[in-house]
Order: sequence, then C-alpha cells, then structure tokens
Amino acid sequence: MGITQTDDTITVPAGRFVMGSAAFYPEEGPVFTAEVAEFSLDRTPVTNRQFAAFVAATGYTTGAERKPDAADLPGADLADLVAGALVVTGTTGPVNLADWRQWWAWVQGASWRHPYGPGSSVDGKDDHPVVQVSFADASAYAAWAGKRLPMEEEWEYAARGGREGQTYSWGDEPQQPGALMANSWQGRFPYHNTGAKGWVGTSPVGTFPANGYGLVDMCGNVWEWTGSFYTGRHEPVAETRPDGGCGAACACGPDPSAERATASAEPGSRIPRRVLKGGSHLCAPEYCLRFRPAARSPQAEDTSTTHIGFRCAR
Repeated sequence: MGITQTDDTITVPAGRFVMGSAAFYPEEGPVFTAEVAEFSLDRTPVTNRQFAAFVAATGYTTGAERKPDAADLPGADLADLVAGALVVTGTTGPVNLADWRQWWAWVQGASWRHPYGPGSSVDGKDDHPVVQVSFADASAYAAWAGKRLPMEEEWEYAARGGREGQTYSWGDEPQQPGALMANSWQGRFPYHNTGAKGWVGTSPVGTFPANGYGLVDMCGNVWEWTGSFYTGRHEPVAETRPDGGCGAACACGPDPSAERATASAEPGSRIPRRVLKGGSHLCAPEYCLRFRPAARSPQAEDTSTTHIGFRCAR
C-alpha cells in the first residue's frame, strides 16, 4: 500500500527495515531487522497552537506547572521543590562538553507557555513545536486527540522515509548541496549559534524539507517522546503498543511493561525513562551528532526541557 496523506497525518505503509546503526553511538546498536505494521503519524510535531487548544478544552496543567513530588526527589530541600523546568542557557565561551550543567539550568516558572522562564513567551510562535512537555503531558494530549505516542521502531521507520540504510532522512551527508536540511546547531556549541535559516532555538514546523513519506522535522528542531522504555542497547523482543498492537520483532505475549519500566530507570531512581528520537536544534557535530533516524536518547518521564516535544501516532 502506498503513502496516503491528509492535512495533518501520514499513513505509513507496513514494512521491514534495518534498525539502528553501528557507526555512531553504542546505544544505537545492535543493528537488526524490524517489522512495522501500517500506522498513521502526525505530519509535524505538535505545535503551540495545537497544545493550547488541548489546554483550553481540558484545563490541563503540565508537569512543569506543578510543584514536584518530594517522593520523587529523595533528599531534596523542600524549599527547592517549586514549579519549573530545564532551560538551555548556553555559555560565553568554550567549556568542557562532558559537563552539561554548564549550559542547562533549572528555572522556576519555565513552562510550555514560558519556555525560558517567566520573561519568555510563545506569542508569535503558534507554529513552533510545543516544548517543556513531559512524557505524561504528551500522553495526555495524545489521548485527548484519540491517538497515542509512536513506539521507537515506528518512529525510526517513519523518519527514514523509505531510504534504507542511509545516515540521514535525506541521504548520507548532513547537508545537501546548498541546502540546510534540518534545524540543528549552527556554529560552535554551546556558545555560538548563528541559527538554522535564522532560527535560534525552535523553528516553525515545516521550515525544512519533508522526508520521503512527507513527514517534516523528523530530524532536528525538537527531540520527540516515544512510547518505548529505554534500554542501553536495542533489545529486539516483544513490546506491546498502547493500542494493543506490537512493535519491532514482536510476537504478542504477556505485557512486559512493568519490568521494562523498572529496568529503564537510572540507578537510584524510580522514575522510568523513555526513548527520545530525532535530535534537536541543540545537536552539534562536536557534541551531539544525533539529528539522524537511528539516534536515540534516554529521558526520565517527568522531564520537561526547551528542546523536547512530540508528535502522535494512531
């Protein structure tokens, strides 16, 4: 069956593909053949306009707008338990790239409406991807929309756009001749960024070319939540989708979600981690060459940042 498209979604045909990569980061392996059933995927990441409509209809309050639960942060000073989120701040010059705390800060009052804190706004950015949304926030929106979050293998298969075995959604080189293909860091990370097509931070969805399936921003702009629990290496085993279907290399069986959730958490934490896909506007070759379909990153479910968004599947 071929690709079908509405204004908002793309129907991705069933197929098999080679998932992962052995050329970049160890968590992208082992490489294996995955099988994906037909599904629909939002053409773009969910935008500020779409998320605002959800909040207006439901009165939903995001995690970043709520005071953290002390039980999730044992040992934390109660005075520090305030509503807020992680904000990228950059630096004034070169720094040790092994210490991410030099360009990230927890900012009280940061939320999807104020991504960089109380003095910031999404006014005039209706068509930018919504950010500062946790896994629970993304899942709540998806349920309201009658959809779900894509599983990791679905996301990667769709991001490849039918280009089997190539590094990027558009080929093997990070840029096409004379064309910037994705919103990634332009300059020297984390202190000098000239902006992708002039956009420093997020860009309006669809600013950069669509892939072979007609999907936009599958690489760069914002990392995107998936429904898959994180593992340090690919584990091509049964994984049940929220709608009862199956993921890569899947033979339907007992739901392994509880065990996988526990195993996904960082040592010493009880908060599960999910797989992020796609890279973001912060990806730079010297630090994070991850605006590629095979790239993946772990993120605790309660995290909200200025470079994580999502799109929905069905």
